[in-house]
Amino acid sequence: MAEINSGIRPRRERRTAFDWERWPRERLMGLELRRLGLTLEDSWLEEMIERVRNELRARDLRFRPHFWLSDEWFSPDGVPGVAIPFYLAHPRLMRIERSQLLEVEGGRRDECLRILRHELGHAIQDAYGLHRRRRWQRIFGKSSTPYPEAYRPDPASKAFVHHLDSWYAQSHPAEDFAETFAVWLRPRSDWRRRYAGWPALVKLEMVDELMSEIAGCAPINRSRARPDSLNRLRVTLRELYRRKRERYSVRFSRGYDSDLLRLFSTAGAAREQPSAAAFLRRHRREICDQVARWTGEYRFTVEQVLKDMTGRCRELGLRASGSESALRRDVETVLAVHATRRLLRPGEWCQL
Repeated sequence: MAEINSGIRPRRERRTAFDWERWPRERLMGLELRRLGLTLEDSWLEEMIERVRNELRARDLRFRPHFWLSDEWFSPDGVPGVAIPFYLAHPRLMRIERSQLLEVEGGRRDECLRILRHELGHAIQDAYGLHRRRRWQRIFGKSSTPYPEAYRPDPASKAFVHHLDSWYAQSHPAEDFAETFAVWLRPRSDWRRRYAGWPALVKLEMVDELMSEIAGCAPINRSRARPDSLNRLRVTLRELYRRKRERYSVRFSRGYDSDLLRLFSTAGAAREQPSAAAFLRRHRREICDQVARWTGEYRFTVEQVLKDMTGRCRELGLRASGSESALRRDVETVLAVHATRRLLRPGEWCQL
């Protein structure tokens, strides 16, 4: 997805150099997270944070959330603040994240802003105790509802807003509120027109009313706690990613192998040829758009299958050779076949 042109200042050069920047990958993977020495102030994230703080000020909200680096995105229960994953604070760590998990969540400016607005929904909920109000519970449900291990979204539902991928608003009442708040907060989102006639409009209007009520009011919860702050995490990069791969079950199907081996060159190909995984990541948006149009499948379905294929390409060490346009057309054909067979059939769930 292209970066948005939103008046954000260009990314600044980092002010701090780190010894580990020039370390071999193997040595760096043995470093504890707390030894990285990263701060938000030394990164482009500072600009992203200032942007969303300005969005809050523009709504006359006196809520002043705090931010810190940790091992992943989250807003802790009872803490009106947001943790941001450490890898976003340095380009080398972003490359490692991609190599380990195939994606960098929040690595683009537009995506980073979307996630920040979502997490601010959780933070402002805790800052003002909004989930304790009967009206909030009547519209969204109870935030105390246990999170499911997985959920089956209804992509056609108009009872929920669309903000993050995977129809995340459908996973839990607190996520429903956070997603609705994020849509409401985004400047020029034109949510009244976009959701006209949707049951989700009732939720947006309720959020609009709630924010008008608390505008100019100080939060009742002013905790500045920073759970799992980066400077206290003793886990090494190697162990962190081992746990993440285990947690997210990053294993890829061999069912694509015959097609992938036909499309791409084997590991013995010239090293100057780009990796097949890099090729698929670079053309992901155009490929998924085309296949979704051809097949009528939900784009989420197509993206999940392509992600699986990309991971298998990396495991096989495949490389992309020949005409990029011809290769892209062949990939689209193969992806269309696999996408129509697989995701979001009855009994298949989205993992949280």
